[in-house]
Amino acid sequence: MRIALIVGIDYYEKVSCLYGCVNDAHSVKSILERHDGGTVNFDCKLLTSSSEREKISRHNLRDAVEQLFKTPAEIALFYFAGHGHIEEAGGYLLPSDVERGDDGLSLAEILNFANKSPAANKVVILDSCHSGIAGDVREVGDKALLSEGLTVLTASTSDQYATEVDGSGVFTSLLVDALRGSAANLVGEVTPGSVYAHIDQSLGAWEQRPIFKTNVRSFVSLREVAPAIQIEDLKKIHELFPEPGYEFKLDPTFEPEEKGRPEGAPMPVEGNTRIFAILQKYNRLNLLIPVDAPHMWHAAMNSKSCKLTALGEHYRRLSQKERI
Repeated sequence: MRIALIVGIDYYEKVSCLYGCVNDAHSVKSILERHDGGTVNFDCKLLTSSSEREKISRHNLRDAVEQLFKTPAEIALFYFAGHGHIEEAGGYLLPSDVERGDDGLSLAEILNFANKSPAANKVVILDSCHSGIAGDVREVGDKALLSEGLTVLTASTSDQYATEVDGSGVFTSLLVDALRGSAANLVGEVTPGSVYAHIDQSLGAWEQRPIFKTNVRSFVSLREVAPAIQIEDLKKIHELFPEPGYEFKLDPTFEPEEKGRPEGAPMPVEGNTRIFAILQKYNRLNLLIPVDAPHMWHAAMNSKSCKLTALGEHYRRLSQKERI
């Protein structure tokens, strides 16, 4: 079971209202509840507040977070978009009825729920100001205290504001883009680590900086998208390249295109052209490069060879160990 609590708060009684958090929450729910192929992913509970009629109180928010992390699950994921507050005592997420910052739900309490959760994997994603303080132990500076299986991803550091552009949080826009597939690996898995890498690379040094904290033995997949290459083709990589540094010898029989062939060059051979199609896929995905030739066509026509890149060698090892 994979469960998610998704909260977006625009309406506040005593502090300034926001305008993109509810939309962000709906976007996150929409992308998380189904995998790319349409199969069920997360069972999502959505809490949003855009007016006084649907305000979210501190008690409502606390009870929902507590229930989420009390549930045995493969993954329990908490996403929050709304106001955040920080002071000497720590950080807070602000519900609709807050009068001052420390009336909010403390991040320490949320992390306490998550640390004690029976869920195998716990993921906390916060798009709020100062959220980078989540998980810090105040007595020892910026050191984090996370139980095994817990990952925290936040929009900004403890001293930064989370910004909005065109009615959506900058962080959440990148988060949704990553989950949609921009952060997927070659087998179509989107992990918390790859999501962070995507967001981190998308923001400059002078912009808000995302924070990533984790204590896991291996990353869990948050969403699956169509792989960039058929899995069976990727698994063949260690058969075609049986050892590190191996160069696969080519000749004109591998190239299926008859046009432009040098005079006297041997014609295509069906078995070789099937292999060449796979090698070209590797080349497009930066797993492979031709040796002493500008393109794969030239490598085949001039009987050159091709070899794996560092990324290709990584997937060769994974395939050899049956990790794909």
